[in-house]
Amino acid sequence: MGKKQFKAESKRLLDLMINSIYTNKEIFLREIISNASDAIDKLCYLSLTDDSVPYQRGDYAIEIIPDKDARTLTVRDNGIGMTMAECENNLGVIAKSGSYQFKGEMDGEKAGGEDLSIIGQFGVGFYSAFMVADEVTVRTRKFGEEQGAEWKSTGADGYTVSPLDKPEIGTEVIMHLKADTEDEVYGSYLEVWKLKALIKKYSDYVRWPIKMDVQHQERYETGEKNDDGSPKYEYKTVTENETINSMVPIWQRSKSEVTDDDCIAWYKEKNRDRKDPCALVRISAEGQVSYKAMLFVPGEQNENVFAGDNKGGITLYSNGVMIMEKCDKLVHDYFDFVKGVVDSPDLSLNISRELLQHDRQLRIIGQNIEKRIKGELEKLMKEDRPKYEEFFRNFGSDIKVGVCDEYGRYKDFLRDLLIFYTSEDEQLTLKEYVEKMPESQKAIYFASSNSVKNAMSLPQCEEVRKRGFSLIYLTSPLDEMVLDALREQDGKSFLNVATDDLGFETDEEKKAAEERDIENKELLDFVKESLGERVSKVRLSRKLSTQACCLTTEGGLTLEMERYFRAGPSEELRKLRATRVLELNAEHPAFRALQDAYENDREKAKTICSILASLAELSAGMNLEAPAEFAEEVAGLF
Repeated sequence: MGKKQFKAESKRLLDLMINSIYTNKEIFLREIISNASDAIDKLCYLSLTDDSVPYQRGDYAIEIIPDKDARTLTVRDNGIGMTMAECENNLGVIAKSGSYQFKGEMDGEKAGGEDLSIIGQFGVGFYSAFMVADEVTVRTRKFGEEQGAEWKSTGADGYTVSPLDKPEIGTEVIMHLKADTEDEVYGSYLEVWKLKALIKKYSDYVRWPIKMDVQHQERYETGEKNDDGSPKYEYKTVTENETINSMVPIWQRSKSEVTDDDCIAWYKEKNRDRKDPCALVRISAEGQVSYKAMLFVPGEQNENVFAGDNKGGITLYSNGVMIMEKCDKLVHDYFDFVKGVVDSPDLSLNISRELLQHDRQLRIIGQNIEKRIKGELEKLMKEDRPKYEEFFRNFGSDIKVGVCDEYGRYKDFLRDLLIFYTSEDEQLTLKEYVEKMPESQKAIYFASSNSVKNAMSLPQCEEVRKRGFSLIYLTSPLDEMVLDALREQDGKSFLNVATDDLGFETDEEKKAAEERDIENKELLDFVKESLGERVSKVRLSRKLSTQACCLTTEGGLTLEMERYFRAGPSEELRKLRATRVLELNAEHPAFRALQDAYENDREKAKTICSILASLAELSAGMNLEAPAEFAEEVAGLF
């Protein structure tokens, strides 16, 4: 029979398929195996109502046959097969889906309780074979037909279809591999180890056994003796037909069949994690979108170098066939640490299983699993607080970034997962903090530093604690951004003790403070002039009780944010500096010493100014630029 030409649009699509669509050539085997599985699905379904089908359920299998001498790789199934006309229709026209048509014909019919799920599209994924093969031959015979058919093509130049005497029903796809190049060793797809690895990676949970001849070294006794009288052994090569795939994924089994401990053991083996996950989520959902999921929140940030990429990620399956190893469309980045699998038969796939045609199903699944993850974390927080605090130490930064992301779009979803220090040994959610507030407290007060201990020792905290109010202690610049994104909690605003007006002063006290500022203006101007660019302003403090001085800021950029930007990769952001304000306690002996020196010894007064500025910087958790100079200044006072 003469060669037939693909339609013009099909020829262009085939070229696109081979050169562009698939980012990873190795998935061709997944596609061909999926098609073989679909063909078996069809015949198995028909056997429910047709007693003439010659196979029982245990007879079905997919065979992988590498032939290095012929340089061919064959995938054979004993499924439903195709007629010549179906070869023409399903393989002659790219994007023609025999499986899709079959599923459409079955819609509305009862399947006797059997699970009929067809995801392959014989005609689209099939053409991925041309990424690795320069010629593809399909030999097939349909159940119920006497004659088979042979379809052959070398790619975009066309194809032939001819009659074939084939004794068994089913299909075999024979791929003649391309010659090796500097960039691609196509011959590696004939290596048994490589094929086993690809099957385990992509098709491990295909429901039918995938079999292949595998050679092993077997030891046997020769009948002779060694010098010491022990039996002498030799080795021989034995070929065994092995089932490569495990077929039934653990997440597809019911909770009565598989315990949580079984799931955790699977997770630890799969992820090479020595520690149990801190949370497990198992979902079996039916409805608008059906899916099964088994998700894990790791017990620690895995730094094991042997684990490779230790970042989280959810693997996406469709009927046991891996679609994406790490699907970034299922959950937002704030749950990016979650590991596990999602398997759904309802995903709409386009010309590549790597590319999902519609995000709608994924969005529905993603929204549902995010709610379940959050619910499991809230349950952990309530039932095992130390374990939740450990989780938050490991992955709290992901939650915090999520609160700030997209202008606070997800803040209300995530706020109940946040915990903050209120002392060195206690962490509370914002809701818990508000519930413990006395009635007289009108706001949520917070202090920021590089540790809880340093934050607690900030001079600005004195006034708050003196009034019997507790504070939230922030240890990361990200924490300030989180509170800025949240804006309030249960109607209570957030006030930074270092920068905000805490609202403690009466009108009379404010007036007295203003008069005091005017009285000391000349001295404060002198302090500012002495310190130069170290500070932007100098003023008398309205917050200090026992401490001599403190360093605060004005504007939106705080000292903690400055530290955050200085440690970042952006050179522009590293240049940002907070507007520093030195506050002095007019009731402290150090201020009176400054006043005396200003009146009698201006050089000594300048030294006291520098010392006070250094003390304020140290209290704020900053490093001194010239510590030796500071030590010399202090020693010079004696």
